Amino acid sequence: MIKRYWKKGGKQKAIVLILVFILLLAAFILRDDFQPALLFLRKYIFIILLSFIVLFFGLRSFRKSASTGKRIGILVGLTLFFGALYIAGWHFKLYDYMKTYNVYNNLNRIEIVELPLTQNERIQPLRNIFSMANESVGETKDVSLPHLVRIDSVNKWTMAIQPTEKYAWQGMRDNTEEVFAVSSTTPFPRFSSENRIPVTFSIGESLRFSRNTYNAVVQRFNIFQLFNMEPSDTFYMKNDAGKWVQVVSLIKWKGFFFPYPTFGGVMVVDNGEHEYFERLLMGVGTYISPEEMKNHPYLTKQNTLAEKVSRLQAESLKFIGGFSDPLPWNMETAVKIPDLSKDQNQQPYVTDFNFSDTQTGAYSGLYHWFGLEPVGDERTSLTYSVFIPADGTDKLYYYDHASKKQGYAGVSAMPLKVVESRKEYDWSANSPVEFRPYIKNIAGRKRMFFLGTVSAISKTNAQQFDGSATPDLALVDSEYRDVVWIDAKHPSKWDISVYEQLAEAWKESETTNNYFKNNPAMVYNLDQQITKIDSLKMNTVQQDKNIEIEKLQKKIDSLKGN
Repeated sequence: MIKRYWKKGGKQKAIVLILVFILLLAAFILRDDFQPALLFLRKYIFIILLSFIVLFFGLRSFRKSASTGKRIGILVGLTLFFGALYIAGWHFKLYDYMKTYNVYNNLNRIEIVELPLTQNERIQPLRNIFSMANESVGETKDVSLPHLVRIDSVNKWTMAIQPTEKYAWQGMRDNTEEVFAVSSTTPFPRFSSENRIPVTFSIGESLRFSRNTYNAVVQRFNIFQLFNMEPSDTFYMKNDAGKWVQVVSLIKWKGFFFPYPTFGGVMVVDNGEHEYFERLLMGVGTYISPEEMKNHPYLTKQNTLAEKVSRLQAESLKFIGGFSDPLPWNMETAVKIPDLSKDQNQQPYVTDFNFSDTQTGAYSGLYHWFGLEPVGDERTSLTYSVFIPADGTDKLYYYDHASKKQGYAGVSAMPLKVVESRKEYDWSANSPVEFRPYIKNIAGRKRMFFLGTVSAISKTNAQQFDGSATPDLALVDSEYRDVVWIDAKHPSKWDISVYEQLAEAWKESETTNNYFKNNPAMVYNLDQQITKIDSLKMNTVQQDKNIEIEKLQKKIDSLKGN
């Protein structure tokens, strides 16, 4: 049809050329809209090609066959093939199984023999910060999801104050004008003026069309990146020049048979205005590959890794016992990431670790931490602690608790232990959430605890959580299962509180611990102090009684004298 129209004359040729140009221009401008389709082809290229080949030869045989029975057999065979492909690949998740196995085979796994210490503990859970930030903005503003990042050597929650998605006009017209930057270590997070950084981003997560972060980043991709990369989490931080930037984590898909996601670097979007035609035609951002990130100090030891990637990497450790171990008839070493139904923020927990005394060569800074547990719902022991560098470094560190027979309780066992320790709480309206690791050197050895926060839950919306500025905090000893309630206002006294409550139990149980052999009196310091206080109280009471007796005696003597 087009060929006949083309041959009619010069006018028709000009019209065809103009239409082709318009279609190509539209495809170029709208490439961010059809890029998900390109990614779909990339992710399932092997299955698509296999299905196309089987269908092509099946239909070819069908057309060549003169026998009705043979034709019916071919149709039945094709139906069985595609049915089996769907059942095995999607219903039984065999495709995801193979994808995760590819992730495991390409991981740079490093087993560590000593746990790192935690430092700069964050007091508030992510969702509490998110709730308090939303309490501090107006009707036409939204707050982006908080992320823990390093700002000037301090860990802070950062989030954009952006036009709300409820009103489309703001998203097309307004810019992001402010960013929250709140310290993660303070028990009193403040969202006032000094923590509201004035900075203009004409590209934002809630903005519309070419001003949207996802669209602007995809427009910046070259032809190969359109097929292999996708934008993920957006972080707000300062660059090496001290200017605020958006850092968009990128996911890169690798492999032909069952492609799998990896860290693909970042796209850095500078603050300020961006021209309309620049956004529309060229996109916005500066691509920094994983290999180049070491040349940018603000991106090292930082949190830029997409959680979608780190979760799959941690989950892939279920293959540590072999390809068939996670299958239903094995599962000897198979593990899972425990997702708690009542928790407000699932793993990973971004945590600041100090690896300086582990002799692993790992940096000290932000990591994605996972506590893996056996696959059964009734099994809640801690099998592996997984530490994935949050800056995308191609390494995965893991500590094997199970092979050392430590018998530690995992994250999913923590909520009930906290509930049991404070029965007077109204646990229908409150919930202990986000049990992140707390590892300290106490009483002669490294001890692992889980730090949980009590948050209020809305009765009308199960996803709405809130916590006070000074929340109730609990430390649960993963080995001894005891719960220590600590004061959020005095983090420096947490280890003392733990020692005072558990030292006696540790001493009785750890007969080989030289700390208690070399410091036998230290365990009883608290008891001695209490005894001294009690004796002082008794002495004071006795003195008061003596004074009262003397007064009565004087009255009696005066009466006798009269």
